[in-house]
Formats: sequence, C-alpha cells, structure tokens
Amino acid sequence: MTEKKLSYGEALQELEKILQEIEEGEPDVDELSGKVKRAAYLLRYCQERLHKASEEVEEILSTLEGEESESEEKPE
Repeated sequence: MTEKKLSYGEALQELEKILQEIEEGEPDVDELSGKVKRAAYLLRYCQERLHKASEEVEEILSTLEGEESESEEKPE
C-alpha cells in the first residue's frame, strides 16, 4: 500500500496527536513503542521540510539581492 505524500501540516498534526495521546493516557508498551517510532519519523520529516524550505527562501532572497544590485549598477 502506497502512503500519500504527507504535507508538513499533516505531519505536525499527527505528531501533536501522538504527543497528546501519550501525555493523556498510559498506552501499553507495544503501543508506546510504535507511537514513539512514528513520532521520530515525523520529527525527522518535519525537520527535513523546514531545512528545505529555508534553503529555498535563502536562494530566492539571494536571487532578489543579485537583481537589485544589477539594477543599481546600470544607469537608466
């Protein structure tokens, strides 16, 4: 079965749900282990998405700065 592509928001919601379930209840050891593994996966996924978004924003800003300096150098 193929899992649909997870968005950052969906991953964050699922992570918050898992945290709430762990904090509010006393899951058995087997359940807890599975939830912690899923939470670890979701954390890594969110970190990777944030890192990628940060790199993309930096690239865009760098491009904009380059365009601004080029337009300042050229007389109109």
